[in-house]
Amino acid sequence: MSATESRNTIDEAEVAKFEAMAAEWWDPTGKFKPLHMLNPTRLEYIVDQIAVEFCRDRKSLKPFEGLRLLDIGCGGGLLSEPMARLGADVLGADAAAGNIPVAQIHAEQSGLEIDYRNTMAEALVDDGEQFDVILNMEVIEHVADPQAMLDACFALLKPGGLMICSTINRNAKSYMVAIIGAERVMRWLPVGTHEWDKFITPDELFELISKAGLEPVDRKGFTFNPLGWNWSISDRDLSVNYVTASVKPA
Repeated sequence: MSATESRNTIDEAEVAKFEAMAAEWWDPTGKFKPLHMLNPTRLEYIVDQIAVEFCRDRKSLKPFEGLRLLDIGCGGGLLSEPMARLGADVLGADAAAGNIPVAQIHAEQSGLEIDYRNTMAEALVDDGEQFDVILNMEVIEHVADPQAMLDACFALLKPGGLMICSTINRNAKSYMVAIIGAERVMRWLPVGTHEWDKFITPDELFELISKAGLEPVDRKGFTFNPLGWNWSISDRDLSVNYVTASVKPA
């Protein structure tokens, strides 16, 4: 096995799941409804972290101008597009080939220039790509080797760069909420979208991030309120969905 093959973190079965749903990325009532619901809260966290780390004024027209950003596992572009609107030079990468034309067409219709590629983090390392910011959102629980993926993210970040990584905690509550609730009761996602044993606890993720050479600087929870039917950011509740921020030493 070659060095490149040994670093391949793609889980073909996971890629196939999302490729089968590619056409529905921009349907807020379709199979990606949970991400559409979560997206404003994700964006709030992402924008705050980038603005603080790079001393950017959120009130300016294009606060992220001059920053190169990688959206790894970009899907249909739900995060790539708002980052481009905020001025970032965005590369959206996805291992599922069917996602790329969906993302490209939607970006073109929206008047946005985004570099979408059917590729993975390891291949971008081999190409010598470098980024100020990496968004690694709801991806790491779907790859074959989380540590190898984070190692690739470290190599792709410029010194002083920022990675934001979100995933799902592994406990009894996350099984009931993310698998039983979201997939089997609410039918927000096709059954089998997630595998509970691939979920990662916050402490485990911090350890993986640190092993990759990055410095964890923050973690928060994304919590869903069934009464208000909305998401919010929590300082303490990381029991199901959560997000982390880490930096590459300058």
